[in-house]
Amino acid sequence: MKGWCHTLAKTYVTKQGDMWDKIAYTELGSEYFMTDLIDANPEHRETVIFPANVELVIPEVTTALTPDTLPPWKRGDTG
Repeated sequence: MKGWCHTLAKTYVTKQGDMWDKIAYTELGSEYFMTDLIDANPEHRETVIFPANVELVIPEVTTALTPDTLPPWKRGDTG
C-alpha cells in the first residue's frame, strides 16, 4: 500500500515468575521504566507475578540527561 507505514513493536515473552520491575530493568535498562511498561500493557495491569508465555509490548522510552545532583558513581564519572 502506498503511503502506509507499519512498524513492528518490540515484544517480550514472559518466563514463569517474571515481575514488572525485572522486565523493565532487563528490557529497558532501569526498573524506573516499570510504569511505562505497565502503561503499554494495560490488559495485564493487575498482574504481579507473570506466568510463562505472556507477550508484552516493550515501549520506546527516552532517558533524560543525568542530573548533576547525583553522586559521581551514579553519573558514570570515572575521575
